[in-house]
Amino acid sequence: MIGVLMRQIVKIASFLSVALWITACGQNGDVKPGHKPGSTEVGVIKVTTLSQDIRIELPGRSKAFLEAEVRPQASGIITERSFVEGSDVHKGQSLYLIDSATYKARLLSTEADLASAKAGLVSAKAKALRFNELIKINAISQQDFEEADAQYKEALAKVAVANAAINTAKINLVYTEVKAPISGRIGKSSVTAGALVTANQTQILAKIQQLDPINVDIAQSSAQLLRLKAKLRQGKLQATDNADVQLILEDGTTYAHAGVLRFAEVSVDENTGSVTLRAEFPNPEGLLLPGMYVRAVLNAGTDPQAILVPQKAITRNSKGQAVAMLVNSDNKVESRVVTTAEVIDHQWRIIDGLAVGDTLIVEGLQKIRPGAAVKPVAAASSTSASQSANQK
Repeated sequence: MIGVLMRQIVKIASFLSVALWITACGQNGDVKPGHKPGSTEVGVIKVTTLSQDIRIELPGRSKAFLEAEVRPQASGIITERSFVEGSDVHKGQSLYLIDSATYKARLLSTEADLASAKAGLVSAKAKALRFNELIKINAISQQDFEEADAQYKEALAKVAVANAAINTAKINLVYTEVKAPISGRIGKSSVTAGALVTANQTQILAKIQQLDPINVDIAQSSAQLLRLKAKLRQGKLQATDNADVQLILEDGTTYAHAGVLRFAEVSVDENTGSVTLRAEFPNPEGLLLPGMYVRAVLNAGTDPQAILVPQKAITRNSKGQAVAMLVNSDNKVESRVVTTAEVIDHQWRIIDGLAVGDTLIVEGLQKIRPGAAVKPVAAASSTSASQSANQK
């Protein structure tokens, strides 16, 4: 019995010695040449600068390039509507017909008045010519001559008045056909055949909008505008001639056609504190409709010495400040508060806190703390991303 127990003890001791030997070998195999005990390997990049276009994203709404409200210029009953709601119409196309019977009668009446005025003119002219000869031989009094001359001039005036009345009657008759003032897409009609309309009424009959090209009104805060101008004056940004504007639609997709910035408003909206910028976009597919909310991306200038770092390299402290982790000359972690601007191609643009040549930690941030010893190695993915940004 004692012999069996001794054999089991020997087996257990042998097993423990083998396990300890394997563990020791594994630990010795993990030690890399030149690796200091306690140091952590981190991926780093060197901070560099490059010339970078600074693009800002602003809210905007699309607006028709041309817009016309169709109103009647003659009173009467609508007898016909000659367009399809939502269709494209061309300038001068007939849209509505107003009952023209009374206007035709008015024209005939004015034409009769003109004929009467012309007949009176013939009589008055003949009398005036005759009296003009008689006054020369003193066959009539001066008063008779002057009355005949006045009657002739009055007859001339009556003819002129009659002609004017005819022109007015013709214009009113033309107004019984309501035509499209511009080319574009017409909306819904507010009246149908049989409705009574009056000249220059406040209610519109329909609205026509030209959608190709189309305008986009962009709102930029006056504070942001002042900051950009200050950076231009200080030389931190360089002015650019690139007035192209890109659009991001409500579903997050980028609009296929680039627009051009046309003008900036000269005053600030007192209610919103913003300045309106207007851009013009081609709209051949009719994708943009008036009133659509969009995001406009436009070039605010060029930073000749921009510092771009991967977004994952910047964290936030308890105060909400942006923080970058650096490796100092002693291969120890150094925490530094930085100032970020906008995100460009998944990279933060740093405007304060980093300098050219700094060693920035971009990988292994979760394993380190300020003051810890680290072993910096080049971060391949971050390096390729930086090179791609430089090429842009």
